[in-house]
Amino acid sequence: MEREPKKIREGYLVKKGSMFNTWKPMWVVLLDDGIEFYKKKIDNSPKGMIPLKGSSINSPCQDFGKRMFVFKLTTAKQQDHFFQAAYLEERDAWVRDIKKAIQCIEGGQRFARKSTRKSIRLPETINLSALYLSMKDSNKGIKELKLEKDKKVFNHCFTGSCVIDWLVSNNAIRNRKEGLMLASSLLNEGYLQPAGDTSKNGAEGLTDTPFLDLSDAYYYFADSGFFCEGNSSDDDVVLKEEFRGIVVKQGCLLKQGHRRKNWKVRKFVLREDPAYLHYYDPAGGEDPLGAIYLRGCVVTAVEDIPDAKKHDVDTNLFEIITANEVHYFLQAATPVERTEWIKAIQVVCRTGK
Repeated sequence: MEREPKKIREGYLVKKGSMFNTWKPMWVVLLDDGIEFYKKKIDNSPKGMIPLKGSSINSPCQDFGKRMFVFKLTTAKQQDHFFQAAYLEERDAWVRDIKKAIQCIEGGQRFARKSTRKSIRLPETINLSALYLSMKDSNKGIKELKLEKDKKVFNHCFTGSCVIDWLVSNNAIRNRKEGLMLASSLLNEGYLQPAGDTSKNGAEGLTDTPFLDLSDAYYYFADSGFFCEGNSSDDDVVLKEEFRGIVVKQGCLLKQGHRRKNWKVRKFVLREDPAYLHYYDPAGGEDPLGAIYLRGCVVTAVEDIPDAKKHDVDTNLFEIITANEVHYFLQAATPVERTEWIKAIQVVCRTGK
């Protein structure tokens, strides 16, 4: 009996067509033996599948001029597949997981996240999801900071030592050694992400533990507004103009058009001071397609939208009503993602200018 492939990561990426130089948003699913890509998240059958055995990955890929955050996957048959992420950290996370999946195939091993609890002997009573929400609490959680290192500015992040300090002070652990085990589990499960070369080396297995209890090892919450200003270690340049205002959250959502009522994938960037939700063509372009001014707006989850079902869009929906009574309908990929977006927008509505 064949083993069912394990899902490792999924989300919207922009994929280059195999025959023409066209870039289209796809729902991409990384399995431990391959990559499936779908036209829509709700589709049952993928448009294609890329086997990882014998494949190699190249990042950053500079083959397309101004198109940023691209990586290339080359199969054993020398077929090239190009993907573009919405921002630098998202691309790095995909590349890191794909590399690990390829290495596991070559070594005849299972992907590391499958045995996190067993490998570090994490007690079954610990609820990582609940712990993660406590860590993100705006009042009692870990404070997100702006930190500088190696001529780069890391926004919305924190140090490894801060994480262990917080776990100790909240009685989640008995000592710092246990803290390393728990933090490593949060890192392996994707709740925490490494920022900068020091923490990335740990996550890639180049140190004694995946997570580092150090003041110069930086990390960030997976769904935060983290971004880095300055040249990254791989020669990509993050344009500072792209981040006008403080970035709170960013990622891809489905947006309903106002005229034709059709749904399209857009890259959204939530900012405060001023309070705007900009949206971009995920296939490229530095200038936003539009912006939603959030000061004084109302945002709520909705279960049904007229004409949505005929476009196969009927779950994880939410609505933004601006102060001028303009209605925007959006769809997140999961219920958790919808909740995170709603909470982030509500905060910006109250605090942004």
